[in-house]
Amino acid sequence: METGAVVDMSWLATRVDAITGAAPISKPDTRSGTDSQRGDISESQDTTNSNIDLDNSVDINLDQLSIVDVRDTWEFEGIGHIPEAVNIPFDSFRSEAGDTGMLPERDDWERLLTTAGIAKTDDIVAYDDTHGVFAARFLLTAEVYGHPPEKLHLLNGDYSAWNQAYNTISGTGADTTHSSAYQATAQSDVSSSPLVGYETVRTAIDDPAAVLVDTRDPSEYAAGHLPGAINLDWRAVVDDETRGLKPPKERKAIFDSAGITSKTHVVLYCNTARRISHTYIVLRSLGYIDIDFYEGSLTEWRARDGALETEGKT
Repeated sequence: METGAVVDMSWLATRVDAITGAAPISKPDTRSGTDSQRGDISESQDTTNSNIDLDNSVDINLDQLSIVDVRDTWEFEGIGHIPEAVNIPFDSFRSEAGDTGMLPERDDWERLLTTAGIAKTDDIVAYDDTHGVFAARFLLTAEVYGHPPEKLHLLNGDYSAWNQAYNTISGTGADTTHSSAYQATAQSDVSSSPLVGYETVRTAIDDPAAVLVDTRDPSEYAAGHLPGAINLDWRAVVDDETRGLKPPKERKAIFDSAGITSKTHVVLYCNTARRISHTYIVLRSLGYIDIDFYEGSLTEWRARDGALETEGKT
């Protein structure tokens, strides 16, 4: 079962058109023969690569849609962005303090979302220009601070893909001057949080029902990984041509072939929990529910002298 955790560009374009009341924002088809990049991407996103029923699966109130661009401000304002988007740069919600993860403080998170005009009831669509890995981290952060998971969506395709298919604008983004204060939930009070700690992961190593998944690249995995972990690079489900995700059936097959099924207890880790954010969102989009997210990842594991292997399943 696929969920609305991932939404297609055409789905978002339709909503942006409705919000702005402007003419369709699709770029004119300037193909010569069969060489149009815009045509190739549009077809792939709308049919072969479709993740949801564009009419029924994600039903939102347009007044409660927030589009979040997590690129640097100079890119957002100078290069351009999706109409109606707001800018929350990745570095602004990425803490560098501590050994157990990179989540921002609750007060900082509330300030960021308040400034961006985002409400707890909003549907959030996030994007970046790196196949969605930074945007996925934003969505994970929102979830662990209590934003309803069903209202968090990753755009299937990054800014470069959108820019080939649809119009963009420059400047400071959507008006947020009338926003009210965002109220985050304390992490300890989010009962559905996927976050787990060192001891839970150490126990999972000896659990035959659990699969530890290292989402780093193969060379990093070979240099040292958690005992018994398998390696599935987060980019395995990315389509380099469309800059979005591979079709749902292909994604599912990739996970299945790695021993990650919908009945599997999945434990995700990487170095600093950025790359597993993408894998987490993709798994959730396919209906996986038993997913543990090791926020400390190898940063904490090494700091606590956790055991490592240099050989294992690949």
